[in-house]
Amino acid sequence: MRLLDKYILKAFVGPFLFGVFAFTSIFIGTGTLFRIAQYITEYGAPLVLVMKAFVLALPSIVILTFPMSVLLASLMTFSRLSSTSEIVVMRAGGLSFLRLAMPVYIIALIISIGAVAFNEFVVPRTNNMYQTIVREQIMKNASPQTQNHIVLKTMNGNDLGTLMYAKSYNAETKQLSMITVQQFGEGGKLQQVENADTAIWNGQYWVMQNGIIYDISAGDGVERTMKFKEQSLPIKSAPKDIQQDQRKPEELTIKELRHQIKAYKAAYTNANKLEMEMYQRFTIPLASFVFALVGAPLGLQKQRSSSSIGFGISILIIFIYYGVMTFAGALGKGGALPTVFAALIPDTLGIIAGLYLNWRVSK
Repeated sequence: MRLLDKYILKAFVGPFLFGVFAFTSIFIGTGTLFRIAQYITEYGAPLVLVMKAFVLALPSIVILTFPMSVLLASLMTFSRLSSTSEIVVMRAGGLSFLRLAMPVYIIALIISIGAVAFNEFVVPRTNNMYQTIVREQIMKNASPQTQNHIVLKTMNGNDLGTLMYAKSYNAETKQLSMITVQQFGEGGKLQQVENADTAIWNGQYWVMQNGIIYDISAGDGVERTMKFKEQSLPIKSAPKDIQQDQRKPEELTIKELRHQIKAYKAAYTNANKLEMEMYQRFTIPLASFVFALVGAPLGLQKQRSSSSIGFGISILIIFIYYGVMTFAGALGKGGALPTVFAALIPDTLGIIAGLYLNWRVSK
């Protein structure tokens, strides 16, 4: 790494860390603190338990601040180099803007990749631990009597064994409704599908009623069907387990989201919300790189006064990006746009804007 690259990266790191701290504080102040106070005042939760929940809530907040912090840091880095005329000296020495910005673009790409991993291996786990504490220790298992879109699964080693979807679950009657069960063989190959109107807990296991079995295990392209009046459900989860095992999309890993989507589609249920969540696990972290493409050229101004204008524009960009993301996400969830396309719209527009700004300052 050249000395110049180290110099630019050193100038970048400070504002980036400041941005993470500042934006995290804003998110905490506008939402998290209210929920924490609610746990104390309404549920009488002890302070130690509330603090544990607060710490577990932080990863899901911090991950959202990375793109904004990269934008702020790239803008401030090149704004400072421009205001002190260092950028003029560097370019007079034959260095192009792209070469000067390359360290920032590379570190932003690394941050994006790291954020994808963080979003996959850390955030779902801490979200699940947070929800468990809130549900079991703060709200004292105050689960709703009726839950919709129940998904349960069993595994055969690393492969999916059984995947069950129920449209609804009534805790009072211990009854599942509109059930679809997929059973997989070796290598995750679909072997059998069972549909039933209801399943009732008899105290030991679930009994499906009024259903039909589609057997495709022969592998000859022939589907064998058999109707049944009663059939045991190949899932061992008790009613209490069903209520506790249902997790929100933000508590699931990408692999688990895929399983949920597969279960929804097998039951002909809209899975757009889950698909948007899965695709945004990639597109939101990628925004760090996108914002670097935008922030670096915006900071490259010849006059100090222009730097403040660029800073104001960068704040506006954050609102525009998340506004477009929210709007496109609503279109994707509503089915007006394919979910993968809706998830890519904000980053695509940002990359186009960034490439244009880079081209303009490089002339």
